[in-house]
Amino acid sequence: PPVRETPVWWCQREAAETAIYLAEVAGRKGEPDFRRRVDAHNEVHNDGLPRVALKMATGTGKTVVMAMLIAWQTLNKLASPQDARFTKRFLVVTPGITIRDRLRVLKPSDAENYYDLRDLVPPDLRPRLAEARVEIVNYHAFLPRTAKELKGVSTTTRKILTGGADPKSDQFVETDAEVVARVLGPLADRSGRRARGHEGQIVVFSDEAHHCYQNKIVTDDDGAAVDKPDKEARKRNEDARVWFRGIAAVAKHVGVKTAYDLSATPFYLKGSGYNEGFIFPWTVSDFGLMEAIESGIVKIPRIPVDDDAAGDQVTYLHLWDHIAKELPKKKLPKDADTSEWKIPQPLEGALRSLHRSYARSFAHWQSELAPLGEPPPVMIVVCPNTTVSRLVHDWIAGHELRPGHLELLSNVVDGLPLARPRTVLIDSVALESGESLSADFKDAVRTEIDTFKAEIRRRSPGADVEALTDEDLLREIMNTIGKPGRLGEQVRCVVSVSMLTEGWDANTVTHILGIRAFGSQLLCEQVVGRGLRRRGFALDEQGRFSPEYAQIYGVPFAFIPSGGQQPGDPKPAQPAAHVHAVADRADLAITFPVLDGYRMEVPESLVFAAFDDTADRYNVKRDVLATWVQAAGVVGTDEEVRLDELRDMRPATLAYKITAELLGRFERALGDEGAQRPWLFPQLLAITKRWIAECVTTDPDAPIGLLGTEQGLAVAAERVYDAIIRQEGNRHGVLRPMIRMFEPERSTAEVDFVTRKKVIAATKSHVNLVTLDSGGGADGGNAWEEAVAHLCEVDDRVASFVKNEGLHFRIPYVHKGRSRYYVPDFLVRLVPAGTDDVARTLIVEVSGSRKSPGPRAAKAATARDQWCVAVNNHGGWGLWGYVELAGPEVFGRELSVAIEELYASEHGRGEPAGVGFAGMEQVS
Repeated sequence: PPVRETPVWWCQREAAETAIYLAEVAGRKGEPDFRRRVDAHNEVHNDGLPRVALKMATGTGKTVVMAMLIAWQTLNKLASPQDARFTKRFLVVTPGITIRDRLRVLKPSDAENYYDLRDLVPPDLRPRLAEARVEIVNYHAFLPRTAKELKGVSTTTRKILTGGADPKSDQFVETDAEVVARVLGPLADRSGRRARGHEGQIVVFSDEAHHCYQNKIVTDDDGAAVDKPDKEARKRNEDARVWFRGIAAVAKHVGVKTAYDLSATPFYLKGSGYNEGFIFPWTVSDFGLMEAIESGIVKIPRIPVDDDAAGDQVTYLHLWDHIAKELPKKKLPKDADTSEWKIPQPLEGALRSLHRSYARSFAHWQSELAPLGEPPPVMIVVCPNTTVSRLVHDWIAGHELRPGHLELLSNVVDGLPLARPRTVLIDSVALESGESLSADFKDAVRTEIDTFKAEIRRRSPGADVEALTDEDLLREIMNTIGKPGRLGEQVRCVVSVSMLTEGWDANTVTHILGIRAFGSQLLCEQVVGRGLRRRGFALDEQGRFSPEYAQIYGVPFAFIPSGGQQPGDPKPAQPAAHVHAVADRADLAITFPVLDGYRMEVPESLVFAAFDDTADRYNVKRDVLATWVQAAGVVGTDEEVRLDELRDMRPATLAYKITAELLGRFERALGDEGAQRPWLFPQLLAITKRWIAECVTTDPDAPIGLLGTEQGLAVAAERVYDAIIRQEGNRHGVLRPMIRMFEPERSTAEVDFVTRKKVIAATKSHVNLVTLDSGGGADGGNAWEEAVAHLCEVDDRVASFVKNEGLHFRIPYVHKGRSRYYVPDFLVRLVPAGTDDVARTLIVEVSGSRKSPGPRAAKAATARDQWCVAVNNHGGWGLWGYVELAGPEVFGRELSVAIEELYASEHGRGEPAGVGFAGMEQVS
């Protein structure tokens, strides 16, 4: 009818009509046969599988289109039972459990089915739609399972029953035919007979079908792989193959009339073997994100476009570039105190700025929407791994009785945990696949799980809460965020271990922060899509939708054109070398500590300080911390956010904050972690105020409050601390290493990367190859480094060596007031001296004399006078020394002298010649 109570949007109608045209009209009665073009692409990309892709932006109603196509197919089949173009059997494949459960609305028998709710079928035809048989599975169902006869049988019994054969071998798992029979079981012919020919074929719908493809291995002329996909791409390709092979098996054993692919981003990603951003060539309909935004169907994403930071980049748009190296990568110990983590300054600024913007949305919700029973706005934070997600979660929400740093999102208020947490930590990948959550993750969210169980008991006194698994509970929380009256209704912030999966349809998301790498614009669009679903569709006085906005930080998003990209293979690159640790050379491994800095251990006494004109001066720069951000979308209004707590901070307030950090350093240095010494605070405060007045300067337009972030306070306290302990009359100190809290050491066993630099073979190394930096040699390799590697190979005093490439051995140092990392060239482990079993390791710098004299001197002094001394004082990694080789004509002599000096050192007494610091005590 011309006027519908629940209108079908033009983009939904366009997609459905395109599919219908190809099936019923194309190639008939003089119409051009566009199917032939699609078939040709399917032969190349899909082994002939009849795929048809419909591209629709996130939030524009792909589920409605699937329902329309199911109704069209079913009613036509019932009207013309012999017409081979139609069927009444449908398989819907989804990427995860959330979408699988949400798509139950495609079943005509479901209480909330779309055929009734969206008025898709005339009343006189609605009863006939009950003949449609719709089966919905997530693609994991295509994974072959172990034979049911071996389920629950112990490993020993299995071996006896199978004659010693591996129970995991192919003969004990399902065949493709068995997988298809299991997946399609509910779609079997009700008479028990197997249908033949076209009668047996079904229609397949793949939701979020960009996860389903055949990846291509691109090789050079010698058959070697040109590109090695990273870990994320390999996992993505593996999952895509499972999905594709599952549908291909259905086509082989049952038959597929058409496989309809629905996706907002039907593009090949990097690592698939195709050009990144190459649209699936079997795409026949395109309603892109730009069109959806301009028409008002989805929210308008607003991203940072300007700020007051000094760098060329907009800091909170390209956040990952500024924080990636400062974030931990290894798992946290179960008893780790996350309050000790110093959040990187740009990340703290981004979180506080986004929270300031969130507060505006929250105030609007409180005044306008909360009285109507609407749930609050939601912020989501996307993290790269479980370590970062836990640290960020605890920083935002607090932990146990410690409040979080963002007031509206803290789970601890007035020293007590809230009965209903505002911020939750979610592992969306595990929840969507149906896998069990890791024990570490469950430990991290144990408080939230127990709290939500108590909430269920309060709502449903007779419910058997203990029958719920932790996975069931967290999945229910995630899926009901923004749903009135449901368990996740009052959640305000979700910290996700990975990208919140497609199909998570909370329409209350107003703010997104990306804390991860985004290797392509497609990943950017997918994560931005989590915040684009509109909250309401009421029309204004002009008959248009009122604009809704989503604030996006940390996602370098640019709108993707829907056309103009031509197919073609990427050009073959130069051959790549795989550099890795060799398993049977474990005896050649070199282990080293990971340091964040150095500290002086001092006895308890009164303190005073005299400041040096150069060493203690500190200039506050605007740098990458933005206190003013302008966010804008392609249409609509802009938003400005100011961090007034930093812009307007007074020097006296800053002095108190620095002194509190400084006092903690002294209490830790004095050897009793639990003891507090408040009587030192007045002295330290006076010294800090003097330091601010005498030594701190600011760039133009840079407020002194920029030092007020957690990381800024740590740097300031370190500067004052160094000035105090440097005074001769204060104390006699011992230099100690500041070992990284969550990653105390690394080793050569972790080296594994691909390079296109020149490499040479290594035999006296745990790592198979020595990677040479460019320059120096006529052939493009570094002849100096090659010469040092040769010296190590032939010197009998060298037990093993490794080039510092992919090893991540770094020495923290300061130059011109800025913290940096120095990456030396080689680590050389010496053969034990006689009965002395102390491990001795030499840090070797090859090309230092050719570098800028200022940074080079700071690097060498720090490595020699601080890093080696501090690590030797610790005693846990043996004795270390440092040598800087000046040139190839003296390499042999200088390296030999350094080795002998390191041999002359005794652990716990003295120090390696040339590596000490006059007047600094070295102890074991």
